[in-house]
Amino acid sequence: QVQLVESGGGLVQAGGSLRVSCTASENIARINIMGWYRQAPGKQREFVASITDFGSANYADSAKGRFTVTRDNAENTAYLQMNSLKSEDTAVYYCYAFTGGSNSWGQGTQVTVSS
Repeated sequence: QVQLVESGGGLVQAGGSLRVSCTASENIARINIMGWYRQAPGKQREFVASITDFGSANYADSAKGRFTVTRDNAENTAYLQMNSLKSEDTAVYYCYAFTGGSNSWGQGTQVTVSS
């Protein structure tokens, strides 16, 4: 499995921006899909965004127009740029990598948006 380490979470005011990163233990050029899920307290984990090895991005409705997912193969890192943050974006954000028919998950990074 791919080892994934997230970073960049923190506390931000509503309307602000934050970028979270996900660094993989191997060359991500070979990873089919990298993406992000999130889980708020008392709620199920939900899809946020993903990007394929060809650079095709997909977003949850809640993320469209505010979040941007990218990947930098040279850095073995995927990013989630989050703008216009809302209190309902508060959650633990988990990075995942889908390759070879299986998913790998990071440990998560907390994002807290204060209103």
